[in-house]
Amino acid sequence: MESLNSLVQSALSGDKKAIARLITIVENDEEKAREVVKKIYPLTGKAYVVGITGPPGSGKSTLLDKLIKLARDEGHRVGVIAIDPTSPFTGGALLGDRLRMQRHSTDPDVFIRSMATRGSLGGLAKATNDAVKVLDAAGYDLIFVETVGVGQIEVDIVKTADTVVLVTVPGLGDEVQAIKAGLMEGADIFAINKADREGVEMVYLELKMAIEFEREKWKGLGWEPPIVETTAFTLKGVRPLWEAIKRHRKHMEESGRLRERRAFRAREEVKTIIASTIAGKVEEKLERGEARELIEEVVERKLDPYSASQIVMEKLKEELWG
Repeated sequence: MESLNSLVQSALSGDKKAIARLITIVENDEEKAREVVKKIYPLTGKAYVVGITGPPGSGKSTLLDKLIKLARDEGHRVGVIAIDPTSPFTGGALLGDRLRMQRHSTDPDVFIRSMATRGSLGGLAKATNDAVKVLDAAGYDLIFVETVGVGQIEVDIVKTADTVVLVTVPGLGDEVQAIKAGLMEGADIFAINKADREGVEMVYLELKMAIEFEREKWKGLGWEPPIVETTAFTLKGVRPLWEAIKRHRKHMEESGRLRERRAFRAREEVKTIIASTIAGKVEEKLERGEARELIEEVVERKLDPYSASQIVMEKLKEELWG
């Protein structure tokens, strides 16, 4: 069986099968994922990551298909990680239910991978971050992360991105939902797709009002999110959206905010890994006899939950830090 070292080397040389296998590892095997990231991390940090999120039916995949074409025309090597909450994980490099992007699959400089949520929130966010690192190290300089929905999972995953595009569409009633979910706060660009539909003016006004409400914040950041109307099938507005992404990248790089955002992301990632490790240790300890006795005391009201937690944490602290 191919060693992890040779698999990493094959992936770094551009072998798509090796890249796919590494992504499978970082998604499914936590111990090996740590090894993979340790080996490739010095080679990461070169790619620019664009998050594309929004409700089902907003046409994100069609829009992304067109953006890939424009990016390739400008010479970018493009990676795509698409989060799919419904389809089973196929293990292949093609997105099973995103056939519109399939035409790019034969392009040696485009790698497309689908990842299913399988009910996992924290694990998925971690796997997504690691998959992005694999593509980054493999030389894909522009990486799109596409998510489906406007819930908590999207709020977390868009933290992976340097630029976040929120795609909405007239007629779905998702605008207020998106704002409530916190996506409004994290979006750098708004795209109203299927703009040939009735109701586009109302969506535009709602987004404009939401931006106005946060005007002081945007003023402090030196960037006001543009609202771009697109109709992906006819290509209307697709190039202006691409230009908006490039403008935001330039702003992030020149203002120093790109480094700030990545520093925040690194801090959050380290914090998440620590929290996950400690949570695992706590779970192990609670399964031991001594901890079970503590739980029984809580059940019998001989000990309160806070005191029991403190006892467990003190013992855990001794194990972790001596």
